[in-house]
Amino acid sequence: MTTPQTHTLAVPGVDLVYDVRGPLPPSGGHPVLLMIGQPMAAEGFTALAPHFTDRTVVTYDPRGLGRSVRTDGRIDHTPQQQAADLHLLIKELGAGPVDLFASSGGAVTALELVATYPRDVVTLVAHEPPINAVLPDAGAAERARAGFYEAYQAKGSGAGMAAFIAMTSWQGEFTDAYFNQPTPDPAMFGMSTDDDGTRDDPLLSQNSWAITDYRPDAGLLTAAPTRILIAVGEESTGTYCARTALGMAALLGQEPVVFPSHHGGFLGGEFGYAGKPEEFAARLREVLDAG
Repeated sequence: MTTPQTHTLAVPGVDLVYDVRGPLPPSGGHPVLLMIGQPMAAEGFTALAPHFTDRTVVTYDPRGLGRSVRTDGRIDHTPQQQAADLHLLIKELGAGPVDLFASSGGAVTALELVATYPRDVVTLVAHEPPINAVLPDAGAAERARAGFYEAYQAKGSGAGMAAFIAMTSWQGEFTDAYFNQPTPDPAMFGMSTDDDGTRDDPLLSQNSWAITDYRPDAGLLTAAPTRILIAVGEESTGTYCARTALGMAALLGQEPVVFPSHHGGFLGGEFGYAGKPEEFAARLREVLDAG
């Protein structure tokens, strides 16, 4: 794998930092493979990207995250703004349309990118996009989201993250059984109860609520020339992000594509909750090549 070359693209409101592994324009007959997440930045793909030595792989830090410093004074993260950023990045690469693997909130941004700029992407693999609107219990999911936000506001990141884990690992719809359970203790997950006073975490604050509030336009997505695949982890069954993946796939009239491991199945052990990056990469290659 070619050593990543880091670049900065100045666009309105932010200096976008991105990394390129391989030549531009790409060689070997494959499109550029762009990998995106949210709120995860480019570092989350360090275990996955090296498995694609025959492709040019591009990763980036979304607006206001990691190395991509905002200059617009805003703190919110919206699919629309991030899709506009990606459109400019793909144009800057001069190698579009691209193949796109998108994880979590990045998958929501990717759906907006295809809906708004349908000729930017050849194949999109959208892995477990967290979209409340596609759930039968959408209102309860919003209430559960408010629960971990309130825990964060009251007691800090440990309490907020414990409540977030409880929500995202819950099996099935958010019923009274979920809302009546005791408030989770951060110590149960090996986390500190100390409160550093900050309240701007992109995952636990309201800064990214536009991601989970996103309402996909099935008409625009199905009309796009892009081949769209909604992906779900085999270990995610019954959890919030697995259910949103199934709901999104159903909206597009398809079945989700099953990938190894869990929501972060492409992650290496350096992030604590290791997935199966080698098996994940093999599955991603399989579905991309099938197009």
